[in-house]
Amino acid sequence: MAHKKGGGATTKNRDSAGKRLGVKIYGGQFAKSGNIIARQRGTRFYAGEGTKIAKDHTIFAIREGLVKFRQKFGKKFIDVAQE
Repeated sequence: MAHKKGGGATTKNRDSAGKRLGVKIYGGQFAKSGNIIARQRGTRFYAGEGTKIAKDHTIFAIREGLVKFRQKFGKKFIDVAQE
């Protein structure tokens, strides 16, 4: 009987590509209007002054300035302070 057995470990052994999440512009660095500051799943960071939050929770700058991270009431906010 020519039964082919084996290779069963590879049927469900696939991995998805990385989604490139995380902070893209750090505190103290300069951001232009429209620059993505952080990509995230859910709201790890909240949008502060000079930033907005997209539908997929990406935080981006709406004006030029220096990026600042701050904490308020246990939540982390990202601001873009004008010079």
